[in-house]
Amino acid sequence: MTSSGTNREDGSNAAAPWTAAWELLLPAASAPARARGRTLQAALREAIRSGRLAPGTRLPPSRELAADLAVSRGLVTEAYEQLTAEGYLRSGRGAGTWVGDAVRSARPRARDLAPRTPGARADFLPGTPDLSLFPRAAWAAAQRAVLAEVPHHTLGYPDPRGLPRLRTALAELLARRRGVVADPERIVVVSGVAQAAALLGSALHARGVRTVGVEDPGSPQHNALYAAAGIGTVQLPLDAEGLATGPLRKSGVRCVVVTPAHQFPSGIAYSAGRRAELLGWARSVDGLVVEDDYDGDFRYDRAPVGALQGLDPERVAYTGSVSKSLAPGLRLGWLLVPESLAEDVVARKRTTDLGHPSIDQASFARFVERGDYDRQLRRCQRAYRERRDTLVAALAEHLPGTEVSGIAAGLHVIAALPARYGPPARFLARTAAAGIALRPLADHGRVPDDAGVRLVLGYAHLSPARIREGVRLMSEAVAA
Repeated sequence: MTSSGTNREDGSNAAAPWTAAWELLLPAASAPARARGRTLQAALREAIRSGRLAPGTRLPPSRELAADLAVSRGLVTEAYEQLTAEGYLRSGRGAGTWVGDAVRSARPRARDLAPRTPGARADFLPGTPDLSLFPRAAWAAAQRAVLAEVPHHTLGYPDPRGLPRLRTALAELLARRRGVVADPERIVVVSGVAQAAALLGSALHARGVRTVGVEDPGSPQHNALYAAAGIGTVQLPLDAEGLATGPLRKSGVRCVVVTPAHQFPSGIAYSAGRRAELLGWARSVDGLVVEDDYDGDFRYDRAPVGALQGLDPERVAYTGSVSKSLAPGLRLGWLLVPESLAEDVVARKRTTDLGHPSIDQASFARFVERGDYDRQLRRCQRAYRERRDTLVAALAEHLPGTEVSGIAAGLHVIAALPARYGPPARFLARTAAAGIALRPLADHGRVPDDAGVRLVLGYAHLSPARIREGVRLMSEAVAA
């Protein structure tokens, strides 16, 4: 490109400010004749969006740019006119053509949304199963069979509640394994517990609900999901039996989100008495309990505790997914709703995404029907019990005196370290410097000021060898 002449708004002579971006326009010169104009326009847009051509930059006269690119002047003039009409450029009679002020270049997010810590020597962050346990062969077989047998009409827009075949299979599965009262007509197939919460939040907001109660400590995800629906959260404390119903009654909320089978993160199972109290509260205020059964299938020392929903299906909305049992990347879950909410939730599911993908639903239905899902749960149960035992033994060996709780179920434990390892800030600083990713219990809510080091240690995604090595590294880091 040429660089002679006045090129700045102040009229001074300088190297053309657009020369740093001119190579982005070169594809226009080699593009096929019919596509040359579109290619030039696209290249100019990208240069402006990316910031290579900043707002206020003067572009070369159409004659000069056409000569540099070896294209017709009319093609450049047309590109300038089109981008001026779109707001990317501005021009004035006799004043040249400039990059407009309306465009702002996209900036990368500063926050990493990945749940894991890249490059960590040991990663005990909770929330992820062992993805290597995903049954690839069985899942592929289910997909092949479905593609061979599924009727053509199944590939159309699905029922927003989900395929009848899957809802029927889920009703049988959840009744058998979790004690749920499961009417297929009240099951909505969703893309995970997050979407279930979003649908419920939207339906509740439309009915005037502006606050819901959440467990403290609890999952920060609940706060964010309901906030997205315009609903605030009230933090409610726990005791040894579950959510404390005294503060719940005083809060004034009429909806509460709980994890009664295996409270996150404490690991306790709500007592029978507390479950009854919670349902009594819901009936007394005409309220709703949202049950997040995020890992209810994984219980190691005795039979899993049945779902709260089975005690009162009209007062409990029940959510679950395959994120811990298969893989979160499948984005497959379920929501059982009381009859009073069913129509509103289904309407919102319809407008949100027109229904869950049919092939995925049919594949999972076949997976459940043939017993593959039960086999997968047994396989995971064996693996995770071994890893839990390995973690408890490693903590006893390398960090003696550590008290471990919440180990009867789930994919994480609570580790309370002896006072000699405190204060927490120093402990976390030393382990982080050693490349060990940890999640303190304080990240999930209220913890007594004098509690010392309290950690939420995830173990499901780690092999026994990695667990032992990670605990050893943790011990060496704090001993130093």
